[in-house]
Amino acid sequence: MTESVPALEDPDPPFASVDEVVDALREQGYIADTRLATTVFLLTRLDKPLLLEGPAGVGKTELAKMLALATGRRLLRLQCYEGQDETKALYEWDYGKQLMYTQILREKIGQVVADAPDLAGAVERIGAEESVFFSERFLAPRPLLEAIRSPQPVVLLIDEVDRADEALEAVLLETLGEFQISIPEVGTFTADQRPYVLLTSNNTRDLAAALKRRCLHLFLDYPEAARELEIVRSKKTGLSDSLAEELVNVVRGLRELELRKAPSISETIDWARTLAVLGVEELNAQILSDTVSVVVKYDKDVKKALDALPRLVDPNAVVEEHSHGHGHGHGHGHGHGHSDESDDGDVDGRSKRADKDTAGRHGEGAYGTPDYAKGSEKDAPAKVRNVTSGQGSRSFGLGRKRAL
Repeated sequence: MTESVPALEDPDPPFASVDEVVDALREQGYIADTRLATTVFLLTRLDKPLLLEGPAGVGKTELAKMLALATGRRLLRLQCYEGQDETKALYEWDYGKQLMYTQILREKIGQVVADAPDLAGAVERIGAEESVFFSERFLAPRPLLEAIRSPQPVVLLIDEVDRADEALEAVLLETLGEFQISIPEVGTFTADQRPYVLLTSNNTRDLAAALKRRCLHLFLDYPEAARELEIVRSKKTGLSDSLAEELVNVVRGLRELELRKAPSISETIDWARTLAVLGVEELNAQILSDTVSVVVKYDKDVKKALDALPRLVDPNAVVEEHSHGHGHGHGHGHGHGHSDESDDGDVDGRSKRADKDTAGRHGEGAYGTPDYAKGSEKDAPAKVRNVTSGQGSRSFGLGRKRAL
């Protein structure tokens, strides 16, 4: 069990209240609700890391950047990725610098081993001096060690920690729990100025319970419509307030679709800027369809969005059939541009074909019915000639001989 470390009292805490957190972040262009601001306030007072989980694009990384600006601290960022090892997160030995010093000190090394009685004695003498080359002078700090050793307080962002391997999570436990890093060749470094640590996760995998236990936790989801509209307006996109409100409602409607990737807040802002650059004065399905790729990134998602946009702009709109812009050269063999799936979910149309084979489905006088035969030159339907199996075999056999 990890021993609890006494919290270091910040002699000059950046925020006196939750309201000050809201105001300070707002000055940096980050609109935080009371729940988020309360969590940030606790982060600055309890000296505990904050784990932010939620979908991509809801402002997790941006919060760390704005917190650094609001508190005047330097931002250090560790971007996590699959296959990352601790050397990229903690520290590395500067082998190039070690080699250069070895070349420069070659004569001095020669003097050290000059009177050694044998090879083993020379190695022993060099080994006694190896700590010189594994000291802080040759230590290349990475973000975690740099945050711990920094003489000035910093904000440490460990971004997308869910993308890192579980081995890196184990390395983080000491840093997050005790604000220290142990280096076997040198010793243990403990932070004099504890950093504000924020970890972000997009929930691509579950994080270890030991990691979560060391952190404050907050799930950051898409904001309510009013706050998202406030965020868009605060970015000064150039789009009028009325159109921005309509656009936010459209984006929220797209998020309700079963998309592979839902539009993020930052993409809503990008869409607003796009429409402002185009000089749009009224939102309609056409202009939104032409620019929907700003917020929807996958082909199947685009098709779903194009179907939904007319309804999202005007719930009473009558949607004309269209090909979604992908033409008819895709082998469907039809002209309406939709998928092969029928409205009732019958992909290959077997139920419809079965209906066509139902006896008596045609009215009298249709081809093949008695009334049709009465209208022909003959007064009665043609008799059906029965063919025996032997006759059929001889006929097909004859056909094969002629084919030869």
